[in-house]
Amino acid sequence: MNHTLREPTRWWQSATGYQIYPRSFCDSNGDGIGDIPGIISKLDHLCDLGIGFIWLSPVYRSPMADNGYDISDYRDIAPEFGTMADFDRLVAEAKARGIGIVMDLVVNHSSSDHPWFHAARTSREAPEHEYYIWRDAAPDGGPPNDHQAAFGGSAWTFVPGVGKYYLGHFSPEQPDLNWQNPVLRQEIYDMMNWWFDRGIAGFRMDVISLIGKDVDAGLFEEGPFLHQFLQEMHSETLADRDIVTIGESWSVSTDTARLYCGRDRHELDMVFQFNHVVEGWDPVHGKWKPKPFDLVAFKRVLNDWQAALAEDGWNSLFLSNHDLPRQVSKYGDDGAYRVKSAKMLATVIHLLKGTPFIYQGEEIGMTNATFTRIDQFRDIETLGHYAEEIARGVAPEDFIAGVNENGRDNARTPMQWNAGPKAGFTDGTPWIEVNPNHERVNAEADRTDADGIFAYYQRLVALRKDWQVIVHGTYRPIAKDDGAVFAYLRELDGVRVAVIANFTAEETDFDLPVEFVGAGRCLLSNDVPRTSLERRLSLGPFEAFAMSIGSERSCGDRQ
Repeated sequence: MNHTLREPTRWWQSATGYQIYPRSFCDSNGDGIGDIPGIISKLDHLCDLGIGFIWLSPVYRSPMADNGYDISDYRDIAPEFGTMADFDRLVAEAKARGIGIVMDLVVNHSSSDHPWFHAARTSREAPEHEYYIWRDAAPDGGPPNDHQAAFGGSAWTFVPGVGKYYLGHFSPEQPDLNWQNPVLRQEIYDMMNWWFDRGIAGFRMDVISLIGKDVDAGLFEEGPFLHQFLQEMHSETLADRDIVTIGESWSVSTDTARLYCGRDRHELDMVFQFNHVVEGWDPVHGKWKPKPFDLVAFKRVLNDWQAALAEDGWNSLFLSNHDLPRQVSKYGDDGAYRVKSAKMLATVIHLLKGTPFIYQGEEIGMTNATFTRIDQFRDIETLGHYAEEIARGVAPEDFIAGVNENGRDNARTPMQWNAGPKAGFTDGTPWIEVNPNHERVNAEADRTDADGIFAYYQRLVALRKDWQVIVHGTYRPIAKDDGAVFAYLRELDGVRVAVIANFTAEETDFDLPVEFVGAGRCLLSNDVPRTSLERRLSLGPFEAFAMSIGSERSCGDRQ
């Protein structure tokens, strides 16, 4: 028997998170933009799903250059989303349903419309000037260096009033904050504590790996000051609170992950990494020219992460969020096998070790939107790169094809609540077009189906709450080099659960290791439930199941 010593379960380890992109979730007042009262009106949908916390993308006051990831007031709510009273009601109503609210903490940069920046660009003598990162012009009067912004163009913008350039790593509308300034850091910590006092359940920390940068050395991601700042943040805001912290990083690796979330690091609870996403990008054109999906490479990345945080640290589990395409379109089949492949993907991700995140609409199998014109897109990243890619010789239709596969607007089309006009999202004109397939893909239709995607997600969320093996069990990959099947074993104190999934639209034969052969109990299946495991399995298209094996106790005691 495998007896595993472990610390007591933290609430966020057995919980499932749900990300809401407020602008696209539910509009209560007909202005075409989702809002906080709209979220409140749908809390019962989330309660029925069984989630433990909502990760709320930014609702702070903002000019919305990057849909709220450019904050002009960290202690106020954007009017299009509602009021602070609405926010307080959201926290209370969610809490009454056993759901915490996790805010999106965006402190690598502010908005260029923040009062701090207004003061900073007025005078070198203003205290706020040191809240941002400034450099003198190059000898020719141009930018200090050739560092490019993530959303296109130079990362440096000149301000005549102070005769210097400021850094905007993402865009000119998002000037980077200078974490070297202790007064600025204290402003941030005070703000975080202010939100904790309002009753939030934690923070998801946007691009947190950038705050420790050394600009002059060209070290941006995971810079030399990162972990001292996170440890200071922990001491000033997080210590002794029963909350969750999730650090997003596009650069964290299996080698550095435990520095963020190791149990003795006093930094964060878990990391949100994208190695499995970047694996599918072209080395030159990146996300705009995705590579064909390679299951073996995909498994290798996820297996490595399961191994890296097996004994210390914690994984975030996801395939979709506001920055990524819809997972059923990206990794499954958004045509004939949409429902079945959506369930398959959920099975694979939710039963790994870590905390799973559901992105809004994922629980009903929403798909990518196929736009044909550049003027249909709204994302600052897509629009910023369009001209650059065309200038490099990429044909407009090829760029748009890449965006339709990997662009961020796929995740941002309005939530599809019903088959009515505008999918039940709004009575007005939505800020971005509704996916026309909402007439058949919507929450109302899916929830009336006892075998729908929503019902399947409910069972997955419940399994995590009921079975300790799913929360704390060891992870062992099976058939790592199989190009069609993703399979693994979870084990804890003699309780074993095998998870097997066919990633293809074809019937597939799979040879199971002999140790797994025998009778078992099917915990979950998107096909005809199995009663036993044979040496050679014939898996239907996109078939997935989880089965407890080898112990009668594991079938009934919910260990």
